[in-house]
Amino acid sequence: MDEAAFIAALRGLPLHRGAQDLRDDAAVIEIGGEVLVFTHDAIAEGVHYRAGTDPADIAWKLVAVNLSDLAAKAAEPIGVLIGATLVEGAERFVEGLREVLETYDVPLLGGDTISHSGPATFGCTAIGRATTRPVPARTGAQAGDALYVTGTIGAALLGFEAGDGAAYLRPRPRLAEGLVLGGHVHAMMDVSDGLLLDARRMAEASGCTAAIEFDAIPFAQGVTDRLAAARWGDDYELLFSAPEHAALPVPATRIGTMVQKAEHSLLLDGKSPPERLGYEHR
Repeated sequence: MDEAAFIAALRGLPLHRGAQDLRDDAAVIEIGGEVLVFTHDAIAEGVHYRAGTDPADIAWKLVAVNLSDLAAKAAEPIGVLIGATLVEGAERFVEGLREVLETYDVPLLGGDTISHSGPATFGCTAIGRATTRPVPARTGAQAGDALYVTGTIGAALLGFEAGDGAAYLRPRPRLAEGLVLGGHVHAMMDVSDGLLLDARRMAEASGCTAAIEFDAIPFAQGVTDRLAAARWGDDYELLFSAPEHAALPVPATRIGTMVQKAEHSLLLDGKSPPERLGYEHR
């Protein structure tokens, strides 16, 4: 059972309406007049970081990728809960956790620890307070919207190839940008599994086709294999759709247009895309 089949099976379970049919990266729940956003991501040795990685970098990445999901919901972080494997050098994990929490002014709420002999895994649940309604989702894009991305694409790939790149191990969630974009976008998500794959996911969720102009993608300086970078992931930039000619409150690059649903949910320069668009768990 691959990731898509597993999530499809989960949709047969009792779901809270805030789970949004498991078609987004976070649950949105109204409690006592407050709208809260809940998200959870896990990272594992050999998948999200190499064996031997400094535990401080693991802690940073663990929290940062979850804060990135809150950024895509224009949510203000309330706190995080951590599930940690007790690894050699756990004191460095604590130090990295301190760094990322202090950098983004996010408190630790609690969590759990385990100890085992296999590859280490870590989990984080981040809780945020919605700052705009409706809360941005990947399902809201409309035909005719312009499609944008913040920052550049491919820095994480370069960092991974270098073996010590901060862009790969210490991503910077776009919390400030997400907060101000909330009221200006129709749909928004972060780029975690590859720009092309995530653009297709947004288009599918919204019932549109994402028509991307490949040369418009803002690649990081030093990227030579642009297609690999567009499929790599781990950039944690914000991908969003907004009305044509909308005045945006943050710098972003237009990379295409959302159009009426076609045969493919993603088009590159008007043509069908390559078979592999990004990282998918199998």
